[in-house]
Amino acid sequence: MHCAPLTHFKNNFITIKMIVPLAEIKVPFMPRNKFSLSSVPSYFTPKFLAFIKFGITGVSGLIIDFALTWTFKDELNFNKFLANGIGFTAAVISNYFINRNWTFKDTQAKSGLQFTAFVGVSVIGLLLNSAIIFSLDNLLYLNFYVSKAAAIIIVFFWNFSANYFFVFKAQKKENSI
Repeated sequence: MHCAPLTHFKNNFITIKMIVPLAEIKVPFMPRNKFSLSSVPSYFTPKFLAFIKFGITGVSGLIIDFALTWTFKDELNFNKFLANGIGFTAAVISNYFINRNWTFKDTQAKSGLQFTAFVGVSVIGLLLNSAIIFSLDNLLYLNFYVSKAAAIIIVFFWNFSANYFFVFKAQKKENSI
């Protein structure tokens, strides 16, 4: 399937829109001598920047998740799914505070209700994560950590979408950059 990007010129920018809204990128249309690295963030949509920040936050959660999962599974000999749940839970709590204050800058909403919604989205993510790990590890016999990495990548897209459109929906997305 071939699809050409849609382009148009407006306000000294060339906008290229692909089928996926996250792929919309504004490219500056100006002489080379006026380009600066400090203006790079203005070329991307707020949704794209939130996606990038969500990914950076996710990396910090990934480090917490993997470190605790490894500690509980390999050092303390916990069941691998219980160890996975512990690592995942600690990462969720950390990620909530980073996403609330940095990624989406949503400090207006009631934190208790918002945290509950964030945990709900994350529990669904944990169920998806565990199902993927179970399928890859126990049915396809892939290494547990390879299975866990694949699950994290897949569930990342669920988590971003649900948090962007549901948990942090009340905040204007322009403030998320």
